[in-house]
Amino acid sequence: MYAIVETGGKQYQVEEGRYVDVELLEGEKDTKVVFDKVVMVVNGKKSKVGQPYVKNASAEGTIMLQGKAKKVIVYKQRPKKGYRKKQGHRQEFTRVMISKIRTTAKKSKAEETAVEEA
Repeated sequence: MYAIVETGGKQYQVEEGRYVDVELLEGEKDTKVVFDKVVMVVNGKKSKVGQPYVKNASAEGTIMLQGKAKKVIVYKQRPKKGYRKKQGHRQEFTRVMISKIRTTAKKSKAEETAVEEA
């Protein structure tokens, strides 16, 4: 079972027990994170596709690492003008370990008591 979630303007395929590197998220190491913008959940014949998101679906995980990617060199030059500019860039990312993919939202305590009373 895996899901496709949207965060940071991009879509990522997540799977329980695996980690994924996403755009920088706020939070420190061992902080819980919930991705509620689930575009698609794939589980054999029980697969769901959202329009645009799957209702009551979420992916939960914990932050493992706040890091920076390898350096990328940005080099600009204009021919015959003597213009050269060399820059480096390191993109920040957050590594998240996915612990659970939920297809239905958890019921709150008030909803559970209302169901029990009825």
